[in-house]
Amino acid sequence: MTAADEVDFKIYGEEMQYVEVELDPGESAVAEAGALMYKDATIGMTTIFGDGSAQTGGFMGSLLGAGKRLLTGESLFTTVFTHNGQGKAHVAFGGPFPGSILAIDLSQHGGKLVCQKDSFLAAAKGVQIGIDFRKKLGAGLFGGEGFIMQGLEGDGMVFVHFGGAIHERELKPGEELHVDTGCLAALEPSVDYDVVLAGGIKNMVFGGEGMFFVKLTGPGKVWLQSLPFARLAGRVLANAGPSGQGESSVLGGVGDLLRGD
Repeated sequence: MTAADEVDFKIYGEEMQYVEVELDPGESAVAEAGALMYKDATIGMTTIFGDGSAQTGGFMGSLLGAGKRLLTGESLFTTVFTHNGQGKAHVAFGGPFPGSILAIDLSQHGGKLVCQKDSFLAAAKGVQIGIDFRKKLGAGLFGGEGFIMQGLEGDGMVFVHFGGAIHERELKPGEELHVDTGCLAALEPSVDYDVVLAGGIKNMVFGGEGMFFVKLTGPGKVWLQSLPFARLAGRVLANAGPSGQGESSVLGGVGDLLRGD
């Protein structure tokens, strides 16, 4: 595997973060389509077919990389940003919705990070963006966020974006943690992952927390997100009914009067 470029970076913002990457001459960063915020004029852009890693397998290698990205719901193409001038140059990438950007050095996590699909934002060129299949059938059928997760592999820096605030936790060998299916953001490959029933019929029907949760078993690190995009989108859609009333419109016309409409 080709070593990834070494890049410096700085993350800005609170609720709506962006990351600025500093490149030396000849260095490159790869990013998800549409993630660019700004760049210096000496940084060139190249759209490539596949996952943005070093392509050594010709057309078939590119096709395989693109197929992996398609399975995780990503675009078939990524954009490579290369510094073609002298000195230092900067390129910045922004998150697509309110949340936090997490910078992970893959060399410090066994060369791989498993994360939610759609979470990849950018990385040093040379990092491979693939897929990670969960082994258990329960995870495939009821995982909420999907059976297929992203697998980011290499020895470089990756930048992933998650919803809301991020909580990092280190699980000891055999230690279990139960997490809402949408709130699992990322985990090290050493962490076992399964989806189990949330409890009895009453909990599943009236609990409001969904029918299933993720059971994580250590050892290893996990990262949790406080606001999954699916939850945010659901609230927006629920309140996007006629006249923008949504779920608050139970009183109908009486509610309009009370609001002064």
